[in-house]
Amino acid sequence: MSSSDAGSSPEALAERFAAVRRFTASLAEPLETEDYVVQSMPDASPVKWHLAHTTWFFETFVLERFVPGYRRHREAYATLFNSYYEAVGPRHPRPERGLLTRPTVREVYDYRRVVDDAVAAALLRGSGREKDVVPALLATVELGLHHEQQHQELILTDILHALSRNPLGPAYARRPPIATNAASPVPSRGWLPHEGGVFEVGHAGSGFAFDNEGPRHRVYLDPFSISGARVSAGEFADFVEDGGYRRPELWLSDGFATVRAEAWSAPLYWERRDGAWWSFSHYGWTPLERDAPVSHVSYYEADAFARWAGARLPSEFEWEIVARERPFDGQFVDDAVLVPVVRTRDDEGLFGATWTWTRSPYTEYPGFAPVAGALGEYNGKFMVNQIVLRGGSCLSPRSHLRATYRNFFPPAARWQMSGIRLARAR
Repeated sequence: MSSSDAGSSPEALAERFAAVRRFTASLAEPLETEDYVVQSMPDASPVKWHLAHTTWFFETFVLERFVPGYRRHREAYATLFNSYYEAVGPRHPRPERGLLTRPTVREVYDYRRVVDDAVAAALLRGSGREKDVVPALLATVELGLHHEQQHQELILTDILHALSRNPLGPAYARRPPIATNAASPVPSRGWLPHEGGVFEVGHAGSGFAFDNEGPRHRVYLDPFSISGARVSAGEFADFVEDGGYRRPELWLSDGFATVRAEAWSAPLYWERRDGAWWSFSHYGWTPLERDAPVSHVSYYEADAFARWAGARLPSEFEWEIVARERPFDGQFVDDAVLVPVVRTRDDEGLFGATWTWTRSPYTEYPGFAPVAGALGEYNGKFMVNQIVLRGGSCLSPRSHLRATYRNFFPPAARWQMSGIRLARAR
């Protein structure tokens, strides 16, 4: 399923386990109890469910597997907090997670404490276990931590959608001071040229990776250029004002059908007020920051904008080759600013701020095979009708990302922190 850092130890992983679990809990601190339970659409989950599901993951795949005689905290949780793992039993319907007023928030935090203590004890006993057990234990805990980091981002995206549906427009948090060089003009888009050629792509070597990041294999790329900066909200507003959502020649057929069926006329969380655009974020309603990267657009919208701009979206391998040749730098959730910041240079870096939609369908690499058992359901069974995104966002943990990381969502998804970076042939 994954590879672990060769230098990790049970003690070091126990410290990281505690840190990741604390950070998840910290994301819920700004919430009121009522906020924990709401589910605003079937694709989103209540914060309480995220807190319980990530705990269920460790209980099911670590404690039940590696701790002899372990008994589940509560038998009913095995069904309530299973997401999509067919091999481990029945699941509560996803669209009905918001109906789970019980267990209470307090009981879910009790569940987390019990499982946290048990996992920590299992790790600290690891050095005394059979040698063939310890690597599997460490690899599974590490997978669980990266799984939890995915849910950290989902907690933030899902609660944002829920708050946006409230006519009061409540803010998740107070907006911190954001350092931007507003006195300097935002530069015109620069392009990063690449000669193309034959390259090896995918994960190789030490360090964690999900199974969908390999096997490493060769690809050929024609010469191309990728934009040094993401598409800004102002640029996207120009697309809107130019009738972008009313021009079928710019859209894929399924995309324009979605525009009409969903009555889209602007990105998610945009609203027209007195002739000006406003946007909703974790800090509530604010005037649109035109120079900041556009966010919360679907693949369909990204593709239509690229066509309007006389460009295209990058392939996932074009993005990966350029990203691994440049510094790993960007805006992440670690920076504690939950909106993509205003860009002030041509080369923003390839990581963070907003996920980059690519034009690549999410499918398996040559030679891919999911691991045996329930954990094989983690990625492989979703390799249809999805599009690859790369690079992470301002809601992603820095330690969770790498150049080979492949995120994926259906092409109409908009509630994630997804944005646009353009490419073109040379």
